[in-house]
Amino acid sequence: MRKSIFIVFILTLILSACSAPGVETMSRYGNTVDDFEVTNQDGETFTREDMEGKVWLLDFIFTNCATVCPPMTANMTEVVTELEARGVEDYGVLSFSVDPETDSPEVLTDYIEYYNVPEGVDWQLVTGYDYDFIRGFAENNFKTIVAPPPEGSNQVTHGISFYLIDQQGKIIKDYPGVDTGDTEFPLEEVVSDVETLAEEGPK
Repeated sequence: MRKSIFIVFILTLILSACSAPGVETMSRYGNTVDDFEVTNQDGETFTREDMEGKVWLLDFIFTNCATVCPPMTANMTEVVTELEARGVEDYGVLSFSVDPETDSPEVLTDYIEYYNVPEGVDWQLVTGYDYDFIRGFAENNFKTIVAPPPEGSNQVTHGISFYLIDQQGKIIKDYPGVDTGDTEFPLEEVVSDVETLAEEGPK
């Protein structure tokens, strides 16, 4: 009887270890973000190395976007507001412009000022590259599309996901950045995952 109880105890410990808390990496990710060097909204250089040691949420936007970008940025603002309310540290947001010809540092600064971002949040809005770079960067790292505007339009086609990246630059998972069909933007899931990853570190 005691032997049986001991075996059950050992199995429980093993199962607990196998189901340790954390944020699971989606099967299509697990790759590390490629090196890059860009310019942020303050006119400063930002590189892949500057991401080290923080959890990041990354998205693709542009300031002339007439459809998905405003709600995406509003939702991201909700995320960081909740993270600040919970006292989460060592995280940041990285927004790549998919229209770098239009989105200068000054334009990006004006854009983010429309949103009530809590003071002190590390939100890097970046530009300073050409279209070929951002198309390849999005496809190669995040398996998402960036396509030029159709003739007569200034609306770039791009994905609407938010991407979770760990402290070592590994892409963990994605989330819809806006409401999709009957599914609401997963605010609590995003906040919880960032908080967990910030506290527990990469696996």
